[in-house]
Amino acid sequence: MNPQKIYILGIESSCDDTSAAILCNGKVLSNVVASQKIHEQYGGVVPELASRAHQQNIVPVIDQAIKQAGITKEDLNAIAFTRGPGLMGSLLVGTSFAKSLALALDIPLIDVNHMQAHILAHFIEEEGYQQPDFPFLAMTISGGHTQIVQVNDHFDMDVIGETIDDAVGEAFDKSAKLLGLPYPGGPLVDKYAQQGNPKAFQFPKPKVGDLNFSFSGLKTAVLYFIQKKVKENPKFIEENLYDICASLQYTIIGILVDKLKKASKQTGIKRIAIGGGVSANSGIRNAMKEGEGKFGWETFIPKFEYTTDNAAMIGIVGYLKYLKGEFTDMSVVAKARIKI
Repeated sequence: MNPQKIYILGIESSCDDTSAAILCNGKVLSNVVASQKIHEQYGGVVPELASRAHQQNIVPVIDQAIKQAGITKEDLNAIAFTRGPGLMGSLLVGTSFAKSLALALDIPLIDVNHMQAHILAHFIEEEGYQQPDFPFLAMTISGGHTQIVQVNDHFDMDVIGETIDDAVGEAFDKSAKLLGLPYPGGPLVDKYAQQGNPKAFQFPKPKVGDLNFSFSGLKTAVLYFIQKKVKENPKFIEENLYDICASLQYTIIGILVDKLKKASKQTGIKRIAIGGGVSANSGIRNAMKEGEGKFGWETFIPKFEYTTDNAAMIGIVGYLKYLKGEFTDMSVVAKARIKI
């Protein structure tokens, strides 16, 4: 094996996607994701069912990732895994498997912070993608998290704004559920919003100090709005679905952009990177691009496959830590809550 080639196996199991990736010197050779359909019938992720599905998926997913990469497990230099944050049962599956495989192969083990990984996904080597220079502002938006992070270096990050209650992805999904849309509803809201009038209905923007977010009040406002309108007209949702979705999405994007504008002004940083599952939203991506002309931002948006939970982002953190010699030992344990 060429000693210049460093092969990292990344394992991601923080929520309801089992993923494994092989990276060679920062380049993705494979990135396999097994999603769990079972949660759709419950309208949200059921932790116990998620951890059981991870147990079923993890061996075939890792096997497929290694085969797709065209290597063998003996070629691996290290194993990186998501230590947290996430669902404890799901994290335990990935952590236990990573420790066992690293022990069996006698190679280093690297623990990864899931939230750091969303940010450092921007450093996956992709042809035609320009990586952000330091410092930059990263907005991580997903089903469980909403944060603005000042990134000074790969592992020097300061959270300067975060949600005080619900995450933006939850606001999308719960509002979609009120509209009778199946889980996960966020992508459907985005799809229908593209055919609606974003100013048809007005929803309130929560008044939260400084750079923090709040989406609990918005969800409640949507609930009361739907209840009132359906009482007046039982077919209101059916007749106005596109406009409701467009108006909701317009409000959420406005909240996010307002906070980014404020963060950019306070820090003087105009390089803006987004990550997390909700960054796949077309409206948010368009708003980021518009920010380049309106506010002089330089925006960085990763490939769609690196925005949702995936092992490639775990692998790139593993590679960067490998270069620094930052390994963990077999006493490492999963943690449901970890700060950046």
